[in-house]
Amino acid sequence: MIKNYLKTSALAAAILFSGNVMAQDSTSSATYLKPFSSGNSFRTWSVGFNGGVLSPVVPFGKNDFTTWKADLGYGGYIKKQIIPAFGIQANFLAGKLKADNSEPLGNGTSLNSPFASYVTKLEYSGSLSGNLSLGNIYWMHRQNVIQPYLTAGAGIMSYTTKLTTTSGEQVDYKPGDNIRELFIPVGAGMKFVLSKGVNLDLGYTMNFVDADNVDGYPNIPQNDKFSFAHIGLEFALGPKSKPQLATYNPVAAMEADYISRNASLREELAAERANNAQRMAEINAEWKKFLNDADKDGVSDHFDKCPDTPAGIQVDGAGCPLQITVNNPVKVIVTEEDKRVVAEAIRNLEFDFGKASIRSTSFESLDRVAGILVNKNFSLQLAGHTDNVGNDASNMKLSKDRAESVKSYLVSKGANPSRISATGFGEGQPIASNKTESGRQQNRRVEFTLY
Repeated sequence: MIKNYLKTSALAAAILFSGNVMAQDSTSSATYLKPFSSGNSFRTWSVGFNGGVLSPVVPFGKNDFTTWKADLGYGGYIKKQIIPAFGIQANFLAGKLKADNSEPLGNGTSLNSPFASYVTKLEYSGSLSGNLSLGNIYWMHRQNVIQPYLTAGAGIMSYTTKLTTTSGEQVDYKPGDNIRELFIPVGAGMKFVLSKGVNLDLGYTMNFVDADNVDGYPNIPQNDKFSFAHIGLEFALGPKSKPQLATYNPVAAMEADYISRNASLREELAAERANNAQRMAEINAEWKKFLNDADKDGVSDHFDKCPDTPAGIQVDGAGCPLQITVNNPVKVIVTEEDKRVVAEAIRNLEFDFGKASIRSTSFESLDRVAGILVNKNFSLQLAGHTDNVGNDASNMKLSKDRAESVKSYLVSKGANPSRISATGFGEGQPIASNKTESGRQQNRRVEFTLY
């Protein structure tokens, strides 16, 4: 049995090696899409066909016959790729399993069995399994993609078994209908991209049967097992312009996208630098005409309207001699009479309660203040104040409104509005106590400052 197993392993290794050579000689190239491309940008369906060595053993466990035989197996699958690293596939497998007792046990003794050999015809086996890609390996500048993968699933197999007794008689194990059993396929392999839509598939699958009936001799209390080492081709379905999702490498795509964006930005930067250099040359040429100043008066000839100004003469912005006019300022004098008129206006100034409207009893004295402003062109500062009755915001607004009301009255009498300022201070600057009515009366005021 060990000899046969070594022969099968050597055959499988030869298949893997030949497939590797085929892949290395291919000239296919990977196609990169932008990262996070939508699923309909890829080919996600594929079909595969394979053939290889079908044997009734796996590398571990015991068997009911001493010597197993390798035979041809064939199968196929349909796969739906969900993400680059994972897909779901429906598998089919058929072939024959053979073994006999032609070789003695390891201790040199013969197996005490009523049967000399068996042949199990695997009519079909159908399973559904998940395919986990361990990575997409890129060689030779992303030529020739290698995909190591693992598979596992569950399925149903249908088979018939014929036994040969030690006396040479052939008997059917469970004559009648085919035997059906559950089995668990677990495998590993590698795929090589031969072209944009074709992959070389090399793999090895161990199948664990949920029974001890496959060899027709339930002797050892252990379920039967069989394996399939295969080589095959996988064909991606869909438009040839789209890459396979199974061979798509997101990391490589992000790198390619980065390289492409970097190259594009470098080109844009180089073009921008060239444009800026050209623009700077134009600006420098334009600037030179502003540097000439023939009469040395500090004004460029480009703007100089008097280009022959004698040296030492002060010039204006147009380069012409500066005309200086000296005006004798008029001194403003506020007389005692003026102060008396203002003080009287302050004493007589009254507003309606809680309002900014001026009572008519205040008009006469305000008229005299307006006359001073008109005749002597004085400036006047008005400052409105209130007591602490009410909230701060309303008092601030009332003081401002009353000062503005006085200003409006004076302007209506001919005073220059640009020489009158009106400000409200609310209750913040009292001149008497707000605890008494007389004090609050004093705090409700508009102050006049003449200057």
